[in-house]
Amino acid sequence: MGKRVIIVGGGVAGMQAAITLKKTGCSPLLIEKNIALGGKLNNWDRLFPSQTSANEIINGLTDEIASLNIKNILCGEVSEMRHDEDKIEVNLTDGNTYEADAIIIATGFDLFNATQKEEYGYGVYNNVITSADLEEMFRQGEVKTSTGVPPSSVAFLHCVGSRDLQVGQGHCSRVCCITGVKQAIEIRQALPECQVYNFYMDMRMFGPGYEELYKEAQEKWKINFIRGRISEASQTIDNRIRIKAEDTLAGRPLKLTVDMLVLLIGKKAAACNRKLAADLGLSLRESGFYAPKDNFTDNVCTCKENVFIAGTALAPKTIGEAMNDGTAAAIKAYEYLNRFENGK
Repeated sequence: MGKRVIIVGGGVAGMQAAITLKKTGCSPLLIEKNIALGGKLNNWDRLFPSQTSANEIINGLTDEIASLNIKNILCGEVSEMRHDEDKIEVNLTDGNTYEADAIIIATGFDLFNATQKEEYGYGVYNNVITSADLEEMFRQGEVKTSTGVPPSSVAFLHCVGSRDLQVGQGHCSRVCCITGVKQAIEIRQALPECQVYNFYMDMRMFGPGYEELYKEAQEKWKINFIRGRISEASQTIDNRIRIKAEDTLAGRPLKLTVDMLVLLIGKKAAACNRKLAADLGLSLRESGFYAPKDNFTDNVCTCKENVFIAGTALAPKTIGEAMNDGTAAAIKAYEYLNRFENGK
């Protein structure tokens, strides 16, 4: 076939889309704005619920892209797109322009900026960190406080930047609950004497193996799950974190001092969505994620016949869901190009 499909975004959805397209005989061009393929998966240590190494997934995808000789452009940031009937033009900030017969948008998501929740002290108190910060500690092989010693107590707070209309984030980020469970277990595995607390609104264990991992966290790893919101965090003279919260099940206020507070930050729509949607004439959801043509039968398609969307550009998703989207978008793009080539 030889038709060119540009894939904007080299995370797992974009990589999977490129691999699938190449196997159909199309010519995919993968454009990634960062210095390496893999997207935010590059910042993860182990994945829930199986504790699979993130590197295992990335290496498998990058090896296949290399073996299939799929062309990819790194550090390629899109400045503008133009949609003209059956052709799409993609302009990069370096001045280069590429044309395609179809395009797949797999631009992913941004992480919520925890400094917007001032009451928790992120960026102010040394030992208030985010789940992304903690994941980096796992990757480095050491969990330490700002003074360089392992924490003896850690509290997790769910839904920071999710389901919060005050910061314009009304949607659920889907993976925060299971991330909190996974990371709490990892803390206990690394530091068996550490006391771990999870403050939550409700636990959304929707995926296969998630409920079982939640049960394991309680029964095997003795993690304390407290239904309630932290109203305020402050720093003590010795750099510990004092928490004020409410245990809504017990119906009483609660005060707790820990060595480290971890904010489980949510996913927000990528900042580039609005500009690219305007360029291509696409619709966005209220949350800022792309709106598909149809939520069921055409959930990776758009109102433009040759523009497709995959992964967390559409909504918060798991790694597996994003990869499945990549495959689905590639198949839809192939079907479109096949019809186009046959003059239908």
